[in-house]
Amino acid sequence: MATEGWALITGASTGIGRELASIAAADGRDVVLVARNAARLEQAAEEVRAASGVRAVALPMDLAEPGAPERLHAATGERGMEVDFLVNNAGFGMSRRFADVPIAVQRSMIGLNLSALAELCHLYLPGMLERGRGRILNVGSGAGYVPGLGFTTYASTKAFVLHLTEGLAGELAGTGVTVSVLCPGPVNTPFLGTAGIEGFSGIRRLALADPGSVARAGYRGALKGKVVINPGFFPRLVPFVPRLLPRFAVRWLGRQVGRQMARRTG
Repeated sequence: MATEGWALITGASTGIGRELASIAAADGRDVVLVARNAARLEQAAEEVRAASGVRAVALPMDLAEPGAPERLHAATGERGMEVDFLVNNAGFGMSRRFADVPIAVQRSMIGLNLSALAELCHLYLPGMLERGRGRILNVGSGAGYVPGLGFTTYASTKAFVLHLTEGLAGELAGTGVTVSVLCPGPVNTPFLGTAGIEGFSGIRRLALADPGSVARAGYRGALKGKVVINPGFFPRLVPFVPRLLPRFAVRWLGRQVGRQMARRTG
């Protein structure tokens, strides 16, 4: 039997989002899976249903499009779905110098990583507060602690996610609703290829995290109401960089990594 409420996971067709959908379903939660690729999303929903026996609904949608969060909220409302666990996982980055990334791509990145995430929090929070229960898990990144790192806009959006989560966590204390942010380092998911760093040797030399272990850490941390979740050894160290180093040293570090990661388009 499913637990009360639905879990809604964005970016649920692959990677961390796909793993989170399986984990939530295995925990007895009915799940709503959201992503752009309809075929891959439906396949993921079928696999979740077969493995867990819970209801798994696929809602294909590009959340970067204007008005998409409102359409998603309306779609779940029309189906009578009470979303008590919201996972904002959808997002993308691009390893290019800022001036070399087309402005349309910048808008889409900001729209998905930042605006859609904030809108979904705002749309689903009232219902959670009215019921006196709920969990929100925002997927951030270790890049949100340090400027640049070869993805200036991406890192900036993830810094917003970190600050938004911490601010909301304080506002919602004592309400029965908690907000958490998951800040992993490099994870072995299709994100690397989308970001243009699939062949980057420096990333490959690091121990890429398994998406399943990252997802489990995020899910467990959210259930415990932990505000900031840094899964793994390296992610636990990253938050200390801006705390222990002066800002000029943090910027210098960002430039060093950025020189390896950013590459000009031909």
